[in-house]
Amino acid sequence: MKRVLVPVAILAGCIVIAAILVNSPTEVSETAPDIIPVSVRVAEVERESIQLVVESQGKVQAAQQVNLSAPVAGPIAWISPALEAGGFIAANETLLRIESSDYETALARSRAALQQAQAEASHAANELERIRELADRRLASDSQLQDTARISQVNNARLADAEAAYAQAELDLQRTEITAPFNAIVQSRDVEVGQYLNRASNIAVLFGADVVEVRVPLAIRQLGYLNVPLGTRGELPADQAPAVTLTGLYGNEEIQWQGTLVRSEATIDPNSNTVQTIIRVNQANAPVPMPIGLYVQASITGKQVDNLIALPRSVMRNNNQVLVVDAENKMYYREVEIYRLEEDRVLISAGLSPGEYICVSPIQAVVDGMSVQPLRESLNQTSQAVL
Repeated sequence: MKRVLVPVAILAGCIVIAAILVNSPTEVSETAPDIIPVSVRVAEVERESIQLVVESQGKVQAAQQVNLSAPVAGPIAWISPALEAGGFIAANETLLRIESSDYETALARSRAALQQAQAEASHAANELERIRELADRRLASDSQLQDTARISQVNNARLADAEAAYAQAELDLQRTEITAPFNAIVQSRDVEVGQYLNRASNIAVLFGADVVEVRVPLAIRQLGYLNVPLGTRGELPADQAPAVTLTGLYGNEEIQWQGTLVRSEATIDPNSNTVQTIIRVNQANAPVPMPIGLYVQASITGKQVDNLIALPRSVMRNNNQVLVVDAENKMYYREVEIYRLEEDRVLISAGLSPGEYICVSPIQAVVDGMSVQPLRESLNQTSQAVL
């Protein structure tokens, strides 16, 4: 009997307990779930006047370059020790001498010919004066006067030719000594002592040492950021030429040079849609002379633009939106008008008002109107964190 009664009693007890629980349920009060706001860093929007800078890069090239050639023919008698690749030569410094004995002889002969022509012209002039006086007294005919005048003209022409020949011989003798046309750096030398030079034979290639130029490309839109009148032909006036800072790595050291954007080329590259601009650097003011061929970064001073808002580029979302936090600590998307995108910041011209707060935290999941807990900081601190 025990084996039958015990299970039945247990089953009956479970049924009674279940009935009691069903008939008297526990009532649980409903409560709203607690929402914990996300902490975000925010910065106050401020409008300011910003000096634009246009960045580009290019290679240093010579502002002056000359292929020095021989003005006269002859064997080389002497070459300056400075006329070597990399050598510095001052303006009017003698670089090379051509054997001058032939030209000295030619000068002496032309001098003798000139003296003879002067004597003949003087005699012809005196003879013409004498015949003219005789003709006035009817002691010489008109035909004699005309013949004498013609002889005088011929002698005057011979004198002029002799003077020109003498001047040419003197000039050729001077040209046997070849000098530097300007302060220069020797790029290469093509001759040796004893070599015979013909007229126009190449002697050396010289680069100007006082001024160098940097040719840098600028996109068409970048020209709008420069305070340069569009359509200017030739070199810009000194008061309109933008200042440029050039930075290059030379000798394992970063060096800066100051230059000026002086002109732009007249054509647009159809492949890259860029304009080539020329930056000039005065070597006299340089900390280190700029070597030809060095690649440098160019920072060109542009326009001063008022009422712009500068923000870290990282705050931009969906190309033209930012996250604005209102007075109730709600965060919303806001479309803005971008004036310029730079490497580490964005300049906004419209869409935000001074005093508003924008989210600068790199938050991923954003719902329009979500509650946040703002942590205020300045935009300067944000920029430093981004850099």
